Amino acid sequence: MRPATAFDPPPSAWVARHAGLIRPGGRALDLAAGGGRHTRVLLERGCNVVAADRDTQALEAAFADHPACRILRLDLESGESWRLGDGYDGIVVTNYLYRPLFADLAAALAAGGVLIYETFMEGNERFGKPCNPDFLLRPNELIDAFAPRLMVVAFEQGIVRRPRPAAIQRLVARKGDIIALD
Repeated sequence: MRPATAFDPPPSAWVARHAGLIRPGGRALDLAAGGGRHTRVLLERGCNVVAADRDTQALEAAFADHPACRILRLDLESGESWRLGDGYDGIVVTNYLYRPLFADLAAALAAGGVLIYETFMEGNERFGKPCNPDFLLRPNELIDAFAPRLMVVAFEQGIVRRPRPAAIQRLVARKGDIIALD
């Protein structure tokens, strides 16, 4: 694994805060992994990680030699069916929205598995991209999509100022019963 540099974007504070809910050493999926900032967090927690993105060049540069990381080039929006498997102890999705995957994400979690999701919502158009409504969540959309399938542990929506101003929604949900938070 290539060491992190000062030029690598830091992990989302939301992901870093809730990654401890994922079973240490478990199986994790970083969907739309980009450069791998959350792949790194999951690997440092001892997880076996599937890092999936349609462009895997940065992932390969950073993690190709890591034995606990499987890199998968995949464009789920091209009509490919879900082929990422199931039984994940954790799934992380940030800055990505493709609504047809919501049911697949919930189904792919193992019992006790945790979904950590954070992306842009309506209102973000005044701060920049994304501004297309197809890529912006509606108010309460994550909670409406996942509460019928998973137990919601945490949910936030609104304007953040850091790392740059944005309108976002964040959700952490678990497949199964209530968990101990301390």
